[in-house]
Amino acid sequence: MNRIRKGDQVVVISGKDKGKRGDVVRVAGDKVVVSNINVVKRHTKPNPQLGQAGGVIEREAPIHISNVMLFNPASGKGERIGFKVLEDGRKLRVFRSSGESIDG
Repeated sequence: MNRIRKGDQVVVISGKDKGKRGDVVRVAGDKVVVSNINVVKRHTKPNPQLGQAGGVIEREAPIHISNVMLFNPASGKGERIGFKVLEDGRKLRVFRSSGESIDG
């Protein structure tokens, strides 16, 4: 079970976008893509089969998962995540500082 999942709101803790906040668009292994964070310009060739125009496009590049923290709306900052195992065997993500549940 990953600590950070698609749809989570995260805070960037290091790098050029330090302090910015965004939603996780995609998780791939140990990297995450966050909306409007780490935007880079790519020079792309046109691909008529896919209907893509060529030129310079801006898109989000992946960030290593260790450079983001889950945002806690109660405290207003990024916090560490722990796990709690329930009686029925399910694992639940919780904030380490307060112990409150993330998943509900």
